[in-house]
Amino acid sequence: MEHFLERVMYASRWIMAPVFLGMSVVLVVLAIKFFQELYHFVPHILEIDDGQIILRLLTFIDLALVGSLTLIVMFSGYENFVSRLDIGANAEKLDWLGTHDYGSLKLKVATSIVAISSIRLLRVFMEVEHTENDKMLWFVIIHLTLVVSAFIMGYLDRLSKH
Repeated sequence: MEHFLERVMYASRWIMAPVFLGMSVVLVVLAIKFFQELYHFVPHILEIDDGQIILRLLTFIDLALVGSLTLIVMFSGYENFVSRLDIGANAEKLDWLGTHDYGSLKLKVATSIVAISSIRLLRVFMEVEHTENDKMLWFVIIHLTLVVSAFIMGYLDRLSKH
């Protein structure tokens, strides 16, 4: 009975495979949103001021970071929890595939979230005249909470490896 339960529990990891596949749909959504923003941005590039150009560029960077984070979670999560990717000997393989354990995956996610939060905070600061002071304070508090959390996670990960 114990052996059967262990085999069922181990096989249940395949339940996550459709979730990781579904993240491909998320990438398609991000790509559509990226090109929608680009479509609206390019025709007006000569009409908008430098500050607005920087805000739009930050939007593109933000979308790219979220897409990269999605890829890291999708591939690393699949390899860590479901199965190794068998992409063939002749296929181009990403150097980092198979190198992220669960701890490094958590750290990458945390640092990516901090980077995304930094871009959002910079956008808020660039439009400071349109933001209420109490909202600005909450943006900073949330960002600092994310930074401290990522730092603590990295520190604890480093401690656990020694």
